[in-house]
Amino acid sequence: MSTLYTINVKNLSPEKQDFYFFQEPAQYIGGSEVYSNSIYSATLMPYESSGSLLTFQFLQQYYAGVEEQAPHIVVGQSSGYTSATQRIELTNSESSESTNNTTKMSIEPGLGLSVPTYSEGVQPGAFRILTPIFNPVTNKYNAGLAVHNSNGSTILSNFINAAPNKNIDCQPILIFYVQTGSFQAGQVINFTTSSIGSGICDTTAGVTTFEVVYNSNGSWTTNSVKNYPGLSQLIHRNLLAVEMVNVNIKNEAGTSVISTGVASSNIDDRPLSVNSLSQPDRIHVNTEYQIAQNGGTYQGYICTSKNGNHATFA
Repeated sequence: MSTLYTINVKNLSPEKQDFYFFQEPAQYIGGSEVYSNSIYSATLMPYESSGSLLTFQFLQQYYAGVEEQAPHIVVGQSSGYTSATQRIELTNSESSESTNNTTKMSIEPGLGLSVPTYSEGVQPGAFRILTPIFNPVTNKYNAGLAVHNSNGSTILSNFINAAPNKNIDCQPILIFYVQTGSFQAGQVINFTTSSIGSGICDTTAGVTTFEVVYNSNGSWTTNSVKNYPGLSQLIHRNLLAVEMVNVNIKNEAGTSVISTGVASSNIDDRPLSVNSLSQPDRIHVNTEYQIAQNGGTYQGYICTSKNGNHATFA
């Protein structure tokens, strides 16, 4: 059974705001540059005057996606046209059980993806798209991860240029972002720029429901609800509320923000654990940084350890 994730956005600014949602880019093997799309967009009136909330829901079920590429991949424009998606499974990382982790892309008589089957050699937590032989000069395609929204639409969330006769392996990351702006679903965004100072919803720790508040000073507050194993999702009174704090990380001199992240503890606590680093390659162990909650006062920290997009500071 697929997990349903819910993000509720509250606008505490005095003006109506456009918001768009996007996802952490997947890890890809079989391509170079990774592109991101907006996956949902809507306008929200101020909460104080309207009482309105913006709700975005999505399923954990994974979808492989391909589409005919637009003439140019440009921020603010649609990434492509005719598309095809296929429900797919990830390679099981906890057992030797075979999963339907591979789909074949076809372009004749039209663009499509085959019913998935099992293939060996796909890394745990990933799925594979097999591309056919075609002329990459006259035919250009995008291939990657699609998201199925609760309204029935399927959007290519992030993707790479599909080269002919390749194995494209995609390892999804279920971290989602909310930002102010009017990028429509399917339009290309700059992930690095968009993620700085955004509202972050990290589902990797088991959280399924988020309240994301856009504050009047332009900062974000994310409150999340985490399910304990074995508890019914319907019994909300037995769920644990967890405060998630968005933080900015500056270089030692404090001259520029080099990464953003999410801290699940008080910003004044040490050691400070920061997850969902937007630029983990710019964070180095035994190096000093300036860290603050959005809109807060920066303090000096030293990175004591790092694993992927997670780091600890003391």
